[in-house]
Amino acid sequence: MDKYWVAFSSIEEIDSSFIQRLYNYYGDIETAFNADDLSCIDGLSVKKAEKFLRLRDKVNPDKALQTVIDKGIKFVTFQDEKYPIMLRNIDNPPSILYYKGDLFDCNLEKTLAVVGSRKATSYAKDALAKIISELNGTDICIVSGLASGIDTTAHVTALENSLKTIGVIASGFDFTYPAANKDLYKRIEEGCGAVVSEYYPTFEPLKFRFPQRNRIVSGLSYGTLVAEASLKSGALITSNLTLEQGRELMCIPGLITNPNTQGIYKLLKNGAALVTCADDVLEALNWEVKIEQQNLFNLPELSEDEQRIYEALEIEDKCVDELQAFTKLSIDNLLMYLTTMELKGIIKQVDGDRYRKI
Repeated sequence: MDKYWVAFSSIEEIDSSFIQRLYNYYGDIETAFNADDLSCIDGLSVKKAEKFLRLRDKVNPDKALQTVIDKGIKFVTFQDEKYPIMLRNIDNPPSILYYKGDLFDCNLEKTLAVVGSRKATSYAKDALAKIISELNGTDICIVSGLASGIDTTAHVTALENSLKTIGVIASGFDFTYPAANKDLYKRIEEGCGAVVSEYYPTFEPLKFRFPQRNRIVSGLSYGTLVAEASLKSGALITSNLTLEQGRELMCIPGLITNPNTQGIYKLLKNGAALVTCADDVLEALNWEVKIEQQNLFNLPELSEDEQRIYEALEIEDKCVDELQAFTKLSIDNLLMYLTTMELKGIIKQVDGDRYRKI
């Protein structure tokens, strides 16, 4: 009976492990919800049981279900045959998954989680975008947490390369967090994948829910790719969950001077797979996926001076003074060429007066 799964999830003071314990004991969700004596369940907190019984009596299962339906939210419960198999196999699986979009149009047999810093560097975002773009033309699904920084880069790059993507949020669907990702939520929901949550629609994005959400990001996925992570970060929490769940852990190396890569190098030293291209991901996961070799970027015709500028940016970003020293051009000509090359879409200005190849 779906309404009892929904009713259970609408009680904010209990969690999925509590629901699972009652369900496993009684073997029937309706019986579990309506049970009056929970003292027979070994290891169940008396205080939590009493709180549940008190709050349960205030819940109308039919009304709780109708609220979800009225909001246009779909869901799949733990006892449903369609419940994602990878998620079912983790410790403390969510008792219910609410979603918008088409979760089952995604290939749940080729799911790759992507996590990293909310305050990611341009380098990390560009490196991640390069790797995901190399998966263009495959049926791999990118899973992330719809936060700012690396999560947003993962979802946006997936969409730009016609890949399905799943965003796992840390609140109910009454909230959009961060608000800046409102359009991204909409794009995913309207045919490019699904936004999912274990939380009843009215639950707010409270701080403790983000670490809880992370187990679903990794749990839905065959492996996790970490793009940037400090030693104390949500990305590192997800990395540890990935290992606990017996999934593959992969990392994109970064600048050793960046504090946000300290977690990356710790993971690499402990055996995580090093990833610099999409083929590394496929090898780590033992996926036989044909990647279509595409010429994604045709370089426009460049003058001799423009070619020298382009070559100067081959390895790393450079400021105007560095470019002038490399090319020996006058400052007026150099600035003119930089403007022209920006308009051609082959370089871009970053961090003040520094320039980078696109």
